Amino acid sequence: MSDETPVDDARVIVVGGGPAGLSAALFTAKNGLETTVFDTDETWMHKAHLFNYLGIGSVGGSEFMATARQQVDDFGVDRRQGEEVTAVSESGDGFTVETEADSYEAEYVVLATGANRDLAEELGCDLTEEGPVDVGVSMETSVDGAYATGAMVRAEEWQAAIAVGDGAAAALNILSAVKGEHYHDFDVPDDAAQVFGEHVAE
Repeated sequence: MSDETPVDDARVIVVGGGPAGLSAALFTAKNGLETTVFDTDETWMHKAHLFNYLGIGSVGGSEFMATARQQVDDFGVDRRQGEEVTAVSESGDGFTVETEADSYEAEYVVLATGANRDLAEELGCDLTEEGPVDVGVSMETSVDGAYATGAMVRAEEWQAAIAVGDGAAAALNILSAVKGEHYHDFDVPDDAAQVFGEHVAE
């Protein structure tokens, strides 16, 4: 299990608070990176009920989101609910993220805005011929340090499980870049007991 002290001064900003964005934020914050999420709560999950998510028998989409938000909050994510991002641009060795309220700097940015690819296009990320943002398995775009996830990078595969995996992949690749080696976030029962104490799931 990772410790709770920052591994570096690197800051991560996640634009979008659906399954992909919250998954990315969970992994980066859990492993010591300062992480901010901007969430306008426009996720399609509020229209969903999950029967097809491995490990979950049945859960409403809004209930799933409430649990996910509590989870990232518990790991120290700075979640800016309702603060809409209006622009993302390259700045020095990182990015400037602008909202109507303020501007923020980060070394890494994760775009998780569903099928809306406007910010990725404005940032200069390459698109595929079909229209999605062009990424590899690392989820990194053609712009160094910028990642895209979920419906932004897929034409039709709009599944919570896929989005969560994309967010995790982006986060682990950011952590690998920060640490300078491949990073694996793999917890064992003793780690869970340390974090959750007597409340750990059997």
